[in-house]
Amino acid sequence: MRRLTFILTAVCLFPLLGVGILRADDVQFRAQAPAQVIVGRPFQLAYVVNQRAKDIRPPEFTDFDYIAGPYTSSSSSTSFVNGRRTSSFQMTYTYTLMAQKEGTFTIPPATVTISGEQYTSNGVKITVLPEDQPQQSNSGSGQAAQRSGSQQSAQSAQSGPEQGNIFMRTLVSKTKVYEQEAILLSYKVYVAGVDLKQFTNNTTLPDFTSFLQQKIDLQDIQLELENYNGRNYQTATIYSTLLYPQKSGDIQIEPASFEAVLLVPNQARSRSIFDDFFNSYTTATRTLRAPGATIHVAPLPAGKPASYAGGVGKFTMDSKISATDMKANEAITLTLTIRGAGNMKLLKTPSVDWPEGFEQYDPKVTNNFKTSTGGMSGTRTIEYLAIPRAAGEYTLPAVEFGYFDTEKGQYQVLRTPEYTLHIARGAGDQGEQQAVVSYVNKEDIRELGSDIRYISAANFVPAEENEVPAVVFGSWKMYLLYGCPLAVALLLFVLFRKRIRENADIIGTRKRQANSVARKRLKKAKTLMAEQKKEPFFEEIERASLQYLSDRLAIPTADLNKDTITSTLRSKAIDETLIERTNRVLSDAAFARYAPAMGIQPQELYEQTESLINDLEDCKL
Repeated sequence: MRRLTFILTAVCLFPLLGVGILRADDVQFRAQAPAQVIVGRPFQLAYVVNQRAKDIRPPEFTDFDYIAGPYTSSSSSTSFVNGRRTSSFQMTYTYTLMAQKEGTFTIPPATVTISGEQYTSNGVKITVLPEDQPQQSNSGSGQAAQRSGSQQSAQSAQSGPEQGNIFMRTLVSKTKVYEQEAILLSYKVYVAGVDLKQFTNNTTLPDFTSFLQQKIDLQDIQLELENYNGRNYQTATIYSTLLYPQKSGDIQIEPASFEAVLLVPNQARSRSIFDDFFNSYTTATRTLRAPGATIHVAPLPAGKPASYAGGVGKFTMDSKISATDMKANEAITLTLTIRGAGNMKLLKTPSVDWPEGFEQYDPKVTNNFKTSTGGMSGTRTIEYLAIPRAAGEYTLPAVEFGYFDTEKGQYQVLRTPEYTLHIARGAGDQGEQQAVVSYVNKEDIRELGSDIRYISAANFVPAEENEVPAVVFGSWKMYLLYGCPLAVALLLFVLFRKRIRENADIIGTRKRQANSVARKRLKKAKTLMAEQKKEPFFEEIERASLQYLSDRLAIPTADLNKDTITSTLRSKAIDETLIERTNRVLSDAAFARYAPAMGIQPQELYEQTESLINDLEDCKL
């Protein structure tokens, strides 16, 4: 009876224990809003807290009109992983606001009460863009170049019904620079009133001759609103790179081209909303051209200091020495740390003028660079190792590092302090053996007592007169020694030749990689589904199925539609049931993305797509 009472008590207290654990976590209370909004258009400001709260107090919206709110919603989840219980809770308060004037404004923090304690959110900075101006002509879609201060931008002309609604611009951070000074070049797409689905791999970029190039990896492409020539566009930077000019004069950067896939509604009127939704849209490709640019590069001025190390930018230098009092035959390390921003990869290693009688070693260089849209920055750490071989007083002269300062437009020289070294007689002077541990690898030990000055004739052992070489010319050992590497080289040649032939078959390669590419997209879709991001999830599911069919059936993305997919599958003798499933999955994916009111469940659509890809993999396509 006592045992039963204990079990019932534990079951009753378990939910309360979970609540206690949840409240013990750190409270997270944050505000979320678009970074850019348009005058006269409503937008939503959301306050999200990870625990049950009450008495939320928003700030006064002095720069915005209050429309409605707060609308309250909540969600919670509990999971058990390896016997461990994890709970999460989220409550959202949503306000609808509208801006009446353009500019940049900051919404102050809000407060909320949780378990009797008050918590404060972050503030939100919002840029308000002007309304669209009436477009008198399509001249804004032609080539345009703007030079304002140090920035140049350009926009390419387009043809077709999307003229002026989608175009590319070439953005250059500076058009007047010195040699080796970093330039940020970006290609930016502008879209208004057009459904841009994706970019293909059919991209043509300039050769960037006369530049050293450092590409910037754009992890997540973010969409932003931007008012350009009186019209608001959805924009995204799709390519960025840092360029370092290697010569002076006017350098021309050639135009670039990008192939975009647009989603275009069919012209035929649908008979009803229940007609095949997948067939109501089609895709079309457009070539977007980004214009070139001219960079005016000035040579570095005369009068370079003797310590000039090729640096162009802004740098600082620190130094540290391991010891100034030591014994002879003990290692001493001088460490220089160069910090800054500029052409970090092109810096030369400064030279150190060690005193006479010091045995020097090659310096060890460690780079820690970061490349971003702001340029290349970081640190270069240089360790110099030397070993004094005799006692005495020595002076280590200052180490100099010269560079060109782009902000001041002149050369600068950085110097370390001079170091006075006091070297006492070491144990090695008495003939004893002393081990020195190298700063490069502490496991590499060299015994000074075994140096050349200790070698004598008594240490040599004469070779036997009748000693026979280990490998005799013409013997089986010789053929084995030389034959095995040759056989391995021939085998590798055959294998790599086969791999080269396979890679040359582009269509075959896409077919072989179709499944792995689709799996990656499905994995990303599953993550989005777990994060309850429905719109990106449905978009990723549609891309996964369409990309898989395009690669597996060797159909160009622009020609991919229901009719071509059905006819291709039938030509390969695929069962009609599987063809019907394929069309249904594609239709459901399109419905879920463009008509979310139909109520298609993400988990069900994910399972259907995964099952379809598995079944198509078993077919001979």
